[in-house]
Amino acid sequence: MGSLHRMAVLCGLTVLLASTAQAEEWKTAKEEEGIKVSLSEVAGSQYKAYRGVTVMKTTMAKLRALQEDVPGACAWIHECKTQKLLKHEGNQSWTYTQFNTPWPVTPRDSVLHVTTVEGADGSLTRELEGQPKYVPEEKGFVRVAQVKGFWKLVPKGDQVEVTYQAHTEPGGSVPSWLANKFVVDAPFNTLKALKERAEK
Repeated sequence: MGSLHRMAVLCGLTVLLASTAQAEEWKTAKEEEGIKVSLSEVAGSQYKAYRGVTVMKTTMAKLRALQEDVPGACAWIHECKTQKLLKHEGNQSWTYTQFNTPWPVTPRDSVLHVTTVEGADGSLTRELEGQPKYVPEEKGFVRVAQVKGFWKLVPKGDQVEVTYQAHTEPGGSVPSWLANKFVVDAPFNTLKALKERAEK
């Protein structure tokens, strides 16, 4: 019994240490204009996960409206060329997006399954999951192979704390300089453009 108890304690400690280590993996890559971007290595992937956090002087209703206007959201999403709603069902929606990429990289497109969850504290989480096979591939585009992330909106008095976190496997081949630039530019430029609209 003693050894079993010791093993249980050890397992518990290992889990605790692993989760702490994971939380500490985030390293600040950019902090400007009230937006903090952090990056984290992802096991088995050559692409880093990114997280952008900022506080906006706006309302939850305005932010939610900006996020739920799928075609309009393309105006503030980094390198978005066009975006449309494929399906909406209860708290779930499916969106299709085409992205611009610098020459000679083939433009990317992605299909996201978005699940919106309302918290008891008034917060809103929009979970993002790539579903590359949801619609047939488009000619002239490379389908983003994998996306996992979320938007989290938390009311803080007359402000809202906004977190945008994601890890993407872009599919095909992407030069390392572009991948490294994207993981910083995507959260920073997206949050900056969203903030400008939300605070109007």
